Amino acid sequence: MNSELYWLTLSVLMTALFWVPYILDRIMVRGLIPAITGRLPETTDDQSVWAQRAISAHKNAIENIAIFAPAVLALHVLGASTPTTQLAAAAYFFARLIHFLVYTFGIPVVRTLAFAASWVAQVVILGTVLAAL
Repeated sequence: MNSELYWLTLSVLMTALFWVPYILDRIMVRGLIPAITGRLPETTDDQSVWAQRAISAHKNAIENIAIFAPAVLALHVLGASTPTTQLAAAAYFFARLIHFLVYTFGIPVVRTLAFAASWVAQVVILGTVLAAL
Protein backbone atom coordinates (compact mmCIF):
# COMPACT_ATOMS: atom_id res chain seq x y z
CA MET A 1 0.00 0.00 0.00
CA ASN A 2 1.44 3.35 -0.93
CA SER A 3 1.49 6.30 1.43
CA GLU A 4 -1.50 8.09 -0.11
CA LEU A 5 -3.69 4.99 0.21
CA TYR A 6 -2.61 4.63 3.83
CA TRP A 7 -3.65 8.22 4.61
CA LEU A 8 -6.85 7.79 2.61
CA THR A 9 -7.73 4.72 4.67
CA LEU A 10 -7.06 6.55 7.93
CA SER A 11 -9.04 9.57 6.71
CA VAL A 12 -12.05 7.41 5.79
CA LEU A 13 -11.88 5.61 9.14
CA MET A 14 -11.60 8.90 11.02
CA THR A 15 -14.56 10.37 9.11
CA ALA A 16 -16.55 7.21 9.85
CA LEU A 17 -15.94 7.71 13.58
CA PHE A 18 -16.78 11.43 13.79
CA TRP A 19 -20.42 10.61 14.66
CA VAL A 20 -19.50 8.93 17.97
CA PRO A 21 -19.14 12.06 20.16
CA TYR A 22 -22.40 13.66 19.11
CA ILE A 23 -24.34 10.40 19.39
CA LEU A 24 -23.04 10.02 22.94
CA ASP A 25 -24.28 13.56 23.59
CA ARG A 26 -27.65 12.63 22.06
CA ILE A 27 -27.88 9.68 24.46
CA MET A 28 -27.02 11.94 27.40
CA VAL A 29 -29.56 14.59 26.37
CA ARG A 30 -32.45 12.43 25.16
CA GLY A 31 -31.81 9.20 27.03
CA LEU A 32 -30.76 5.86 25.60
CA ILE A 33 -34.11 4.57 24.35
CA PRO A 34 -35.26 7.75 22.56
CA ALA A 35 -31.78 8.15 21.07
CA ILE A 36 -31.64 4.64 19.61
CA THR A 37 -35.27 4.35 18.55
CA GLY A 38 -35.33 7.67 16.72
CA ARG A 39 -38.85 8.39 17.93
CA LEU A 40 -38.12 12.08 18.36
CA PRO A 41 -38.11 14.34 15.29
CA GLU A 42 -34.74 14.41 13.54
CA THR A 43 -33.53 17.67 14.96
CA THR A 44 -30.45 18.77 16.81
CA ASP A 45 -32.16 21.53 18.77
CA ASP A 46 -31.99 19.57 22.01
CA GLN A 47 -28.32 18.66 21.66
CA SER A 48 -25.46 20.49 23.31
CA VAL A 49 -24.03 23.37 21.29
CA TRP A 50 -20.70 21.56 20.92
CA ALA A 51 -22.54 18.48 19.58
CA GLN A 52 -24.39 20.63 17.04
CA ARG A 53 -20.99 21.90 15.86
CA ALA A 54 -19.66 18.32 15.75
CA ILE A 55 -22.56 17.36 13.49
CA SER A 56 -21.69 20.22 11.14
CA ALA A 57 -18.01 19.30 11.21
CA HIS A 58 -18.88 15.68 10.40
CA LYS A 59 -21.04 16.76 7.45
CA ASN A 60 -18.19 18.92 6.20
CA ALA A 61 -15.76 16.01 6.53
CA ILE A 62 -18.08 13.80 4.47
CA GLU A 63 -18.35 16.46 1.77
CA ASN A 64 -14.57 16.66 1.58
CA ILE A 65 -13.79 12.94 1.70
CA ALA A 66 -15.96 12.70 -1.42
CA ILE A 67 -13.31 14.80 -3.20
CA PHE A 68 -10.20 13.44 -1.49
CA ALA A 69 -10.94 9.72 -1.94
CA PRO A 70 -11.39 9.67 -5.73
CA ALA A 71 -8.41 12.00 -6.14
CA VAL A 72 -6.16 9.60 -4.21
CA LEU A 73 -7.58 6.60 -6.05
CA ALA A 74 -6.98 8.29 -9.43
CA LEU A 75 -3.44 9.12 -8.32
CA HIS A 76 -2.90 5.47 -7.42
CA VAL A 77 -4.33 4.14 -10.70
CA LEU A 78 -2.08 6.50 -12.64
CA GLY A 79 0.95 5.54 -10.57
CA ALA A 80 1.64 9.24 -10.06
CA SER A 81 2.66 9.21 -6.39
CA THR A 82 5.34 11.72 -5.47
CA PRO A 83 6.84 12.87 -2.18
CA THR A 84 4.65 15.98 -2.51
CA THR A 85 1.44 13.97 -2.90
CA GLN A 86 2.47 11.74 -0.01
CA LEU A 87 2.90 14.82 2.17
CA ALA A 88 -0.39 16.25 0.90
CA ALA A 89 -2.27 13.07 1.83
CA ALA A 90 -0.84 13.12 5.36
CA ALA A 91 -1.54 16.85 5.63
CA TYR A 92 -5.15 16.25 4.59
CA PHE A 93 -5.62 13.73 7.40
CA PHE A 94 -4.21 16.00 10.11
CA ALA A 95 -5.96 19.10 8.75
CA ARG A 96 -9.32 17.29 8.83
CA LEU A 97 -8.68 16.03 12.36
CA ILE A 98 -7.80 19.54 13.51
CA HIS A 99 -10.82 20.94 11.64
CA PHE A 100 -13.19 18.54 13.41
CA LEU A 101 -11.75 19.28 16.85
CA VAL A 102 -11.61 23.06 16.55
CA TYR A 103 -15.03 23.21 14.88
CA THR A 104 -16.48 21.12 17.72
CA PHE A 105 -14.82 23.30 20.36
CA GLY A 106 -15.82 26.52 18.56
CA ILE A 107 -12.41 27.93 17.58
CA PRO A 108 -13.26 29.83 14.38
CA VAL A 109 -9.95 31.10 12.92
CA VAL A 110 -8.09 27.81 13.35
CA ARG A 111 -11.12 26.03 11.88
CA THR A 112 -10.83 28.08 8.69
CA LEU A 113 -7.07 27.55 8.48
CA ALA A 114 -7.47 23.78 8.91
CA PHE A 115 -10.15 23.70 6.23
CA ALA A 116 -7.90 25.68 3.89
CA ALA A 117 -4.99 23.31 4.54
CA SER A 118 -7.13 20.29 3.64
CA TRP A 119 -8.33 22.07 0.51
CA VAL A 120 -4.75 22.83 -0.55
CA ALA A 121 -3.86 19.17 -0.01
CA GLN A 122 -6.72 18.16 -2.32
CA VAL A 123 -5.63 20.65 -4.97
CA VAL A 124 -2.04 19.37 -4.83
CA ILE A 125 -3.20 15.81 -5.39
CA LEU A 126 -5.67 16.76 -8.12
CA GLY A 127 -3.02 18.89 -9.84
CA THR A 128 -0.70 15.90 -9.89
CA VAL A 129 -3.50 13.73 -11.30
CA LEU A 130 -4.16 16.25 -14.06
CA ALA A 131 -0.46 16.49 -14.89
CA ALA A 132 -0.26 12.69 -15.15
CA LEU A 133 -3.18 12.40 -17.59
